[in-house]
Amino acid sequence: MSLLAGLILKLLGWTYADNVPQVDKCILIVAPHTSNWDFVLGICLKTALKLELSYLGKDSLFTWYSGWFFRSLGGIPVNRHQHHNIVAQVVDSFENSDHLWLALSPEGTRSRLDYWRSGFYYMALAAAVPVVTVYIDAKTKSLGFGPIVQLTGDISADMAIFSAFYQNKIGICPERTNPVRLKENVKP
Repeated sequence: MSLLAGLILKLLGWTYADNVPQVDKCILIVAPHTSNWDFVLGICLKTALKLELSYLGKDSLFTWYSGWFFRSLGGIPVNRHQHHNIVAQVVDSFENSDHLWLALSPEGTRSRLDYWRSGFYYMALAAAVPVVTVYIDAKTKSLGFGPIVQLTGDISADMAIFSAFYQNKIGICPERTNPVRLKENVKP
């Protein structure tokens, strides 16, 4: 499957870096998330690099006929409109695992917003795990890993690192790219 996934990426004209971080536990933030193709590319990258990871996905994808498919790819359904203390559940999962990579899109949607959702930040901070940056850059048609960030609790300083890294990354639908800032940092 690994070779097939790499071949699919190549046939689609995409390249990927194989600089896989050497950490046992982390939250991977994947950005910019602007198209349904991001999921396909992400699954190809995961498979090509033989990564064992999970991801949170909107529960509407996990229907009786498609749920098995998304779960087989590492998916965990989440109702985005009912929070049910997801941060605490994720922290508990990290505490009870020897190896856990959890991939999230901090934008939370393919739609244009003025901010990123903060869940990834509070999950990583509370679980004391690093945040691994993962990019999808349509301009260069490349995928890969960026800096590994151990959060300090200084939201402005930590977000500045993410902003600097993602500032030149272009999504497949660039008009949907969101500014790299949390909702708390958006002026009304």
